[in-house]
Amino acid sequence: MSRIGKKPIAIPTDVKVSQNVNVITFEKGKLKQELDTRGNVGISLENNTLTFSANSTSQQDRAFWGTYRALASNIITGLVSGYSRQLEINGVGYRAAVQGKTLNLQLGYSHDINYALPEGVEAVVEKNLITLKSHDKQMLGQVAAEVRGFRPPEPYKGKGVKYVEETIVRKAGKTSKK
Repeated sequence: MSRIGKKPIAIPTDVKVSQNVNVITFEKGKLKQELDTRGNVGISLENNTLTFSANSTSQQDRAFWGTYRALASNIITGLVSGYSRQLEINGVGYRAAVQGKTLNLQLGYSHDINYALPEGVEAVVEKNLITLKSHDKQMLGQVAAEVRGFRPPEPYKGKGVKYVEETIVRKAGKTSKK
């Protein structure tokens, strides 16, 4: 049984939640997110509380039960407080700048990398830290992974783009024989 799926989700007063068959719509001001449960999970919306239940005892329905509950909880948290992810740039001459909705990266290549930020994601650059903010946790993680993918950290000097909380396992360089 899903322990996560059993927990009800308390809906804040400033978030509007509506249910239409298998689609749950979350709204806060101009922000709107939808969650399609595809009929695998039962949904109950009562007294500002959202509850999920498995439609059958099949393994797939039980797996979707906890997954959709976690996705709904992430959507509500994102609409209320938002998510942020920090990336750190290490390397001589490596720089980042934000120009409108474009993240301009100089990562040691012969050309600059201009990454167009998707709708709903904001970037702020301070020295060698890039802070990405969004109300959509999945989109934020995807953008952070793509930016990191332009120059992943290498194990010898640690140069590249890495998450702030990430630790790079360093390798020893060449040693001379005596």
